[in-house]
Amino acid sequence: MRKWFPAIPIAGAFLLSAAVYSRLPSPMATHWGINGEPNGYSSRAVGAFLMPALALVLWAFLRGLPIIDPRRANYARFQGTYDLVVNAVITLLAAIHVVVLGTALHWPVPRIDRMAPLGVGALMLLLGNVLPRARPNWWFGIRTPWTLSSDTVWTRTHRVGGYFMTAAGAIAICSVFLPPAAGFVVFMVAVLGASLASVVYSYVVWKEEQP
Repeated sequence: MRKWFPAIPIAGAFLLSAAVYSRLPSPMATHWGINGEPNGYSSRAVGAFLMPALALVLWAFLRGLPIIDPRRANYARFQGTYDLVVNAVITLLAAIHVVVLGTALHWPVPRIDRMAPLGVGALMLLLGNVLPRARPNWWFGIRTPWTLSSDTVWTRTHRVGGYFMTAAGAIAICSVFLPPAAGFVVFMVAVLGASLASVVYSYVVWKEEQP
């Protein structure tokens, strides 16, 4: 069931778009600046159906990656974790789509400049908690030359990287409560900082292993 769960939010996004299509403005806002003001517009058809279509393609892509992974046998050891992350990513895209449609229709939905960092922060919190369960592979996790060259480096990096990701997720959520410009800076520093720290740590651990 968990492998097919994304079909629910994707189908829901398509159905919602079809139901409100005639009431959507054309063009409609599909991109916003850090101050929450729209700065990009698309046709009604693109605004209504592009995001669900992208979610569908992304789901198929993520489902196919393990099949072509040279270390695909390892996925069986963390299949539940992989499925959980895929489901969370697709659900987040569907939720953002609802906010985009709701904004166009003047529904009482959260502002997109608040919804996006909040959703991404929550996703990072989830990822940080499950990251240590990932086993060596070529597609999912912290993939650096050093984690891919040593299973020990992989394990240690994902354990510590999970803490980095969890902290970044919490900071990203808190950035929603700051003024837009400051919140954007804090959000980007948290996300990039967690990524860079994980890469650096993987090198340090690998270096410790060398004679």
